[in-house]
Amino acid sequence: MFKLTSLNLNGLRSAATKGVADWVTELAPDCICMQEIRLQASDVEGRFEEMAGLRGYFHFAEKKGYAGTAIYSKHAPSDVRVGWGEREFDAEGRYLELRFDTPRRRLSVISCYFPSGSSGPERQAAKFRFLAGFFPHLTRLKKERDFVLCGDINIAHQEIDLKNWRGNQKNSGFLPEERAWMTRLLDAGVAGAGLVDVYRALQPHATDAAYTWWSNRGQAYAKNVGWRLDYHLATPALAALARSEEIYKTLRFSDHAPITVDYEFRL
Repeated sequence: MFKLTSLNLNGLRSAATKGVADWVTELAPDCICMQEIRLQASDVEGRFEEMAGLRGYFHFAEKKGYAGTAIYSKHAPSDVRVGWGEREFDAEGRYLELRFDTPRRRLSVISCYFPSGSSGPERQAAKFRFLAGFFPHLTRLKKERDFVLCGDINIAHQEIDLKNWRGNQKNSGFLPEERAWMTRLLDAGVAGAGLVDVYRALQPHATDAAYTWWSNRGQAYAKNVGWRLDYHLATPALAALARSEEIYKTLRFSDHAPITVDYEFRL
């Protein structure tokens, strides 16, 4: 099995003080994709190059203490792609791709951190720019190779993906335009990208158990008033190899819960 985990850390240094490395050692994933690491290269040196025997690869944001992505991998990649070619968002450290290619296979694991639009109209406009540019990137990539994209995509796709969907229809993360983008991403028709929401393929009806993020306000975590914002999005051939999933809701390294999927292949 190939064990693949995704986790928004809300700061790797903060998560380290809460025991994330010990948990990764116990979990023993093949790869763990991290978002919002909030580090620079100088912060990694001598401290975070490895975790639980896994080697770290990073995409740092230019702004200190902001965003950033990482992948810790048990397996050496054949290539590392830092950024996806959009200057505005590559400067924020939002995309890291490890390629594990052989003469018989072209396969990538991607850690991606979608922008949030919750802080106001300016950031929501940036989020829409990201979505507009990212869709054709994923479509092109799917034509070239199989991949699993793990990340905090900051969109709850369906009504079952958040607790209070009626009251959030005008809020970032559940806007009609964002949900329509997700629908198109998962559409296998001519206009869609044909990716698979792996968790939903395994758990098509889960509601409260599916949440991966809770606001720090109003006792949202204690009451499980959550959102499903963290995904595995895969090409169909890889998604068909997904065998089991787990969301670790009792772990509080950040305001997100880790999500793991076991796939029936080996690198």
